[in-house]
Amino acid sequence: MKTINNLMKKGIYDGVFPGGVVLVSSKYDIIFFEAYGYANICTKQPMLKDTVFDLASLTKPVATTLAIIKLIQDAKLSLEQEIKYILPVFSDSSKGKIKIENLLLHNSGLPAHKPYYRILRNLTFINSRNILRIFLTKESLLHPIGKEVLYSDLGFMILSWIVESISGERLDNFVKNRIYEPLCINNIFFISTESNFDKKKEIAATEICPWRKKILQGDVHDDNAYSVGGIEGHAGIFGNAYDLHLLLSELLSSYHGCSMKNIFKKDLIEYFFKRRIPENRALGFDCPTFIGSSAGRYFSKETVGHLGFTGTSFWIDLKKEIIVILLTNRVHPTRLNNRIKSFRPIFHDAVMGSLL
Repeated sequence: MKTINNLMKKGIYDGVFPGGVVLVSSKYDIIFFEAYGYANICTKQPMLKDTVFDLASLTKPVATTLAIIKLIQDAKLSLEQEIKYILPVFSDSSKGKIKIENLLLHNSGLPAHKPYYRILRNLTFINSRNILRIFLTKESLLHPIGKEVLYSDLGFMILSWIVESISGERLDNFVKNRIYEPLCINNIFFISTESNFDKKKEIAATEICPWRKKILQGDVHDDNAYSVGGIEGHAGIFGNAYDLHLLLSELLSSYHGCSMKNIFKKDLIEYFFKRRIPENRALGFDCPTFIGSSAGRYFSKETVGHLGFTGTSFWIDLKKEIIVILLTNRVHPTRLNNRIKSFRPIFHDAVMGSLL
């Protein structure tokens, strides 16, 4: 694993990111786990193996999608269900016929992103969440339902709304009570902007936010998620590499039918992890593209994972039983640093090449 070590050090030297944590496991055994560089370049806070990161869009697979899976297991929801039957506010809208499956596959026809925060940031957090959902009901579709794939934050905002409507619990409480705590996972969590969270200094810093006028450290980087209180279906979750690995290992063992916890049913995990064509996605998870993937060239076709805007990612090779977690703070101090796009495939090829 010397190549990985050298690559991470070179990544820091080349300004790809100030710091990062790498965790690699094979057949559930951790074979590489190291931290590099700085969690905060201004304070020279070192990156540690237990440093917590803003996981950004990893929220989609490791929180919102898993919540949907639990509701399906409980027979409270189905993938074919149209959202108008869960959220009646969509009944008179063209969006009412969007199915849960469409939202998970990003082929709902919804826009990718909208800067709702420009209005929401001037409201109280309670009011802003209600206003966000009004915006979602009024949003126009860009494409017919099911016809085009467009990665959409808005779709996962609606999914979290659905989770809360059916369960009667806020998304953060639902995943904590039903998934994380039963797995003894303490270091994957949302941070409400209204809470007095006292461990922000243990979290890797992200951007100098132009409108919040400070370096973000323990505050959600995603503008829309922060503006509605820090808890949303598309972004907002924090976590460290070790506990993320615990969760991903549980998913992998469930997929192979060897879980001791039985939080997730094997047949449902298998169904969710199946690559869909032509979307080239699994339900709620990404799959490596066949050409030019950030996962590089050596993961098998039976691989699922996801990227996070802040510089985070994970890939699970279901066939080879390999998990690769790369957590960085590449947006610290600015999101304009995009060097990680070229770094990721080189890194993943080095990791997988060392295991072949």
